[in-house]
Amino acid sequence: MPGSDELYPPAQYSWGWMLLAIGILILLVLGAWLLIALTRPRRVLSVPDANAGHSPLIIDVLSQLRTEYLGRIQQIETDYRERRLSARQANLDLSRVVRTFVNEYSGLEAPVLALDDLVARGVHPALIDAMSRHYYPSIFRQGPAIDPIAGAEAARTVVRAWR
Repeated sequence: MPGSDELYPPAQYSWGWMLLAIGILILLVLGAWLLIALTRPRRVLSVPDANAGHSPLIIDVLSQLRTEYLGRIQQIETDYRERRLSARQANLDLSRVVRTFVNEYSGLEAPVLALDDLVARGVHPALIDAMSRHYYPSIFRQGPAIDPIAGAEAARTVVRAWR
């Protein structure tokens, strides 16, 4: 009857609700840990000097990486010379290859960094020179693109000089 003065006992909850609450808390903690783990800055791989007597395996891997990227640069230059790529597209591809090389070699996320970010991080001057003199003007400036042959040579300089 409404308005009755009788007291009712508190509602009883089953263990299922308690387990659901604990499960949600565990998922929240796991999600926070995953967010932190995936968004923290990556450690930069420091490559030992080849003359310091370090493992030949490390030197061999880095040598193979250089050889692979020098081959990619040569392929872009060949495609441009054989008119399979425009000058603008060739410079764009060279920029992409050089940035990917730097990323794989050192762990620096060069493919997603702007030129100003690269300068602020103090990267090797060969990369800054190639980006500012060859790739950026060809990609972003109106008018004719800069000769990709010179851009390919700048890319080779970056690959050979990067430490």
